[in-house]
Amino acid sequence: MVMQSRREVRLSGSGGQGILLAGIILAEAALLEGKNAVQSQSYGPEARGGASKCEVIISDTSVDYPKVTRPEVLLALTEEAYSKYGKGLGEGSLVVLDASIEGEQDLPGVRVIRAPILESALEVLKRPIVANIIALGVLVGISQLVDRSSIEQAVLNRVPKGTEELNRRALDLGFQLAAEVASGNK
Repeated sequence: MVMQSRREVRLSGSGGQGILLAGIILAEAALLEGKNAVQSQSYGPEARGGASKCEVIISDTSVDYPKVTRPEVLLALTEEAYSKYGKGLGEGSLVVLDASIEGEQDLPGVRVIRAPILESALEVLKRPIVANIIALGVLVGISQLVDRSSIEQAVLNRVPKGTEELNRRALDLGFQLAAEVASGNK
């Protein structure tokens, strides 16, 4: 009997941080690998500044229900997004938080990873706008949701022309942060 794989992912942050684009890129990377993917999003009442989320389901088989019911992977870039969308995580889930998020719910059996995503976008690349791509690098580097080559191709397919090199550097930085966190150096 072949085990079927369905991964439910929730990406969250503040409106304007590129969470929707990150979800589209993650779904496209899964499609590039021949998997099925469904992506959906929602925003708070404010288009910019309010909490927003994007959900992606990646599956080896058809996706019969397009909503995330129990996320097993959560990315949160802001405290507000984490408070609002960090619920419903089950044992064995992975939570990737920006290092600026102080609050932590009691999450027994949940692996929590903190990485300086927003700070790295500002301090290392001097471009806060690429925090979403750094976050994708961290998320994929830790979770292995898709292959590195697939996420890189999807990033290059989706970012505005003329920004490919900046976004490639952002993705590489995210993978570097993931490796540092995994080895305990961050």
